[in-house]
Amino acid sequence: MGGFAEVRALAERNRSLRDVAAAVAVGAVCAAIQASRAQFSDRSPDLASWGWLVLMTVPLVWRRRAPAVVFWLVFGLAWGAELVGVDTAATVVMPMVAIYTVARHGTRRRLVPALVAVEATVLTVTLVEQAAWGSAVGVTAIVAVVILFALNLRTREAYLAQLEERAARLARDRDQQARLAVSAERTRIAREVHDIVAHNVAVMIALADGAAYTATRSPERAADTMTKVSATGRQALGEMRRLLGLLREGETAGAEDELVARPSDVLRSGDVLSPQPGVDDIDLLLDQVRTAGLRVSLIREGDLGRWGPGAGLAVYRIVQEALTNTLKHAGRRARAEVRIRCTEEDLELMITDDGAGRQARTDAADERSGGHGLAGIAERAASYGGELEAGPTAVGGWCVWARLRTDDRVAG
Repeated sequence: MGGFAEVRALAERNRSLRDVAAAVAVGAVCAAIQASRAQFSDRSPDLASWGWLVLMTVPLVWRRRAPAVVFWLVFGLAWGAELVGVDTAATVVMPMVAIYTVARHGTRRRLVPALVAVEATVLTVTLVEQAAWGSAVGVTAIVAVVILFALNLRTREAYLAQLEERAARLARDRDQQARLAVSAERTRIAREVHDIVAHNVAVMIALADGAAYTATRSPERAADTMTKVSATGRQALGEMRRLLGLLREGETAGAEDELVARPSDVLRSGDVLSPQPGVDDIDLLLDQVRTAGLRVSLIREGDLGRWGPGAGLAVYRIVQEALTNTLKHAGRRARAEVRIRCTEEDLELMITDDGAGRQARTDAADERSGGHGLAGIAERAASYGGELEAGPTAVGGWCVWARLRTDDRVAG
């Protein structure tokens, strides 16, 4: 379609030249007819005949710009030639070209009067010259064919223009969808990076603080803690490599739903294409948080295996973000509880802690972190038709509550 548009633009720029060439071609045809008629007649074309031919040819240069005006001008010149007795082939050919142009480039409102004028002329000439009615019928048939041919070309041209416009609109829509997909993918990647980095860095900081605190009194315990810091860092690096591996392989935003291998292998695997974490990895996540010093318990209700890997990843990230915030704002002495309840209709999460009065988890803090914390897990819940709420509890501490509703379930 792009090449067709370029050709069409070039043709539009050369419209005047093409109109002149078309007018000259029609005039040449009339001149050839006029010259050939002299061979079968005793009367040769005179200067007036040639002059009238030129006079009727010139208006055709503007036939596409003003079809109706050119028609009536040519039609009047044809009548003038008959009245003054000028014998030229242009009086037959030029009106046909003019009415063709009205049918092709003009409006129907202007075509009807032109057609009436032509047919009235045919009828008048037939009656005045007492010609055979067969000639009148033949001329009428020729006029009808010319008009139908012009209307057919006009319809086809309009159809092609509509196809071109539709193709251009589809191209614009495709580009817009591509931009939206890129934006959504960037948001997804930013959310994944935030979840990976924020959680693991928070755990590493907590472990490093603990190692520094016990370094003088218990060097062996401090060394063991630093080993856990190293393991946590390697885990974060492995998850980042996996994410980058998905990008290199051209995976789409739905890749997390297509990787259905054992999710529990992700935290142990060094393969960059290992699957995303899921519900089965929450126990490993809690062990990691407990290693950092946070006391946390887990309560499961219902069959979590009914839900697919996409929902499993959302559950994992919501729990991960909530516990990361507890580590950062409530401290390692706080207690946390993770409750996961699965029913036939939805999957409900509640993560609470007792870090009373020590959580500065305000919107401003979330903005300073880049806006991918609570906002990110709220987006995850919304993507599964759910909702998420977070805030202080009535008895102190903090609560993150989420509900997921989705058809992304696997029959157990």
